[in-house]
Amino acid sequence: MTQKQWYKGAVIYQVYPRSFQDSNNDGIGDLRGIISRIDYIKSLGVDAIWISPFFKSPMKDFGYDISDYRDIDPLFGDLNDFDELISQAHTRNIKIIIDQVLSHTSDQHQWFTDSRENQNNSKADWYVWADAKDDGTAPNNWLSIFGGGAWQWEPRRGQYYLHNFLTEQPDLNFHNPDVRKAVLDNVEFWLKKGVDGFRLDAINFCYHDAQLRDNPAKPKDKRQGRGFSEDNPYAFQYHYYNNTQPENIEFMQDIRTLLNKYPGTVSLGEISSEDSLATMAQYTQGGDKLHMGYSFELLTNDYSSEYIRTTVQTLEQRMTEGWPCWAFSNHDVERVASRWSESGEVNPQQCKMLTALLASLRGSVCMYQGEELGLGEASVAYEDLQDPYGITFWPNFKGRDGCRTPMPWDLADSSHAGFSEVKPWLPVDNAHKQQSVAIQTKDNDSILNAYREFMAWRKGQTVLLEGDIEFIETPEPVLAFYRTLESQKVLCMFNLSSKQTSIDMPTSIVKEYNELSHHKAKLSQDILTFEPYACFYAQC
Repeated sequence: MTQKQWYKGAVIYQVYPRSFQDSNNDGIGDLRGIISRIDYIKSLGVDAIWISPFFKSPMKDFGYDISDYRDIDPLFGDLNDFDELISQAHTRNIKIIIDQVLSHTSDQHQWFTDSRENQNNSKADWYVWADAKDDGTAPNNWLSIFGGGAWQWEPRRGQYYLHNFLTEQPDLNFHNPDVRKAVLDNVEFWLKKGVDGFRLDAINFCYHDAQLRDNPAKPKDKRQGRGFSEDNPYAFQYHYYNNTQPENIEFMQDIRTLLNKYPGTVSLGEISSEDSLATMAQYTQGGDKLHMGYSFELLTNDYSSEYIRTTVQTLEQRMTEGWPCWAFSNHDVERVASRWSESGEVNPQQCKMLTALLASLRGSVCMYQGEELGLGEASVAYEDLQDPYGITFWPNFKGRDGCRTPMPWDLADSSHAGFSEVKPWLPVDNAHKQQSVAIQTKDNDSILNAYREFMAWRKGQTVLLEGDIEFIETPEPVLAFYRTLESQKVLCMFNLSSKQTSIDMPTSIVKEYNELSHHKAKLSQDILTFEPYACFYAQC
């Protein structure tokens, strides 16, 4: 692969820095903690690290509310630490991708504190301001994803401002060209520091409908949650006007033009729209917008071969030029080891299968820290909650803290599993202590060692990294597809269930098949028998 295409087929390991490794014993992970574990990350065989926000922030949304885009919050270290992290990663041939939260800032950002003072200052039009209706109510019916209306009254200006997320996260006005330029200048600051790319948070939220039209109501049978609970009022609307506006396309082109000045850098857009797969295709087509699109479509409770097949096929049909990126877990959703568990308990064999499945789809892969350990969703008591989202909607929706608890590193009898010597910002789940890196490294049959083994094998399978994908109609619970590249053709099959399953498989179409130690599938006399959660790879 050329340097410009290193991302194709790459495995991107997401680090949530607050919870990865605490280096200074304040209970919160930091950049030096990541540096101290860089050899562990290297051992996973990943190609890049995506680091969630570490910028200056009042931490109302744990870093996704940024008050200074060009500095690092003291909780995480300083710019010298970041420079060292870049150097240490690049020495090991690991790329660094960082979050950029472009659609909104913190309400403590200097831009906003200036903008809210009055209606005629130099930053007056940098955020989305609107007059009240005649009866004093909000300008329209738009809702915040974090609950309640998306408008907040500001008495200094005598106007409302828009916030699609927390009240403390005012939305920037991208209809203003000065805002676009300032935002891109902030992005370039990090390009000059040597980063290899950006994960662009909520990138389809940059623009709003300039006419401020009301969103139409959504019928009850059409409501679904993608990164939010279906009983959240946010699901009650079609979000036609508060995000995913046509003007956003030009801004995607501006981002790509900037990245093209820094060869080898890439963009990965997080997209959550009314039709996320269509938006992913639109934002990546033509070679002049984003390199990759990323959505919540496989971060759902839906777990069937039909759902996964239909989701990927739909994107493949629409994304004729762009490059997909798939994930089963991240810092915003319940961990996949629990979410897709049939029993509610972590099943090691299923975790091994899911790693293989995810990394066999066409596209790049995002793996969330702890996924390689098979960590399940942590149990966090209400009094320990930190996530404002969970606190607001408890107990129907418990928020995101359950997937954000600290990484378990050392043996189970360590007080905080090697994450910190003091009480961490979220408690370490007792079940996670039994799944620590130290324990699993010593177990040849562990989820962690199976992960390392599979990723090492995958690196030698160019067809899995770059090839096309073609699905085969199979009965539940089997998911099957071909990956093809020039004369290479590999059949990939997965038993998604906890039961033994058999399927007809003419041996005439199989040249040879690869049986890694954790695959547990046998081909005999045209019958392929899968053990629970088994995988099967065959050359055709």
